[in-house]
Amino acid sequence: MKKFLLLLFGIATGGIGGYLYWQQVGCSSGTCMITSKPLNSTIYGAVMGYLVFGLIDDLIKKR
Repeated sequence: MKKFLLLLFGIATGGIGGYLYWQQVGCSSGTCMITSKPLNSTIYGAVMGYLVFGLIDDLIKKR
């Protein structure tokens, strides 16, 4: 479980960031693929958080 803690933190951080982006910036016309709905924006943010924190996790493990 400890080895996945950083990735879970990345998913949570990215999801929160994606939701906040939708809430603060969003898409006024409704035609934006990612930011038109809060679920899309949250999932996109979670995936981005997973990828970024996965990269950080790999760099930490290499040292």
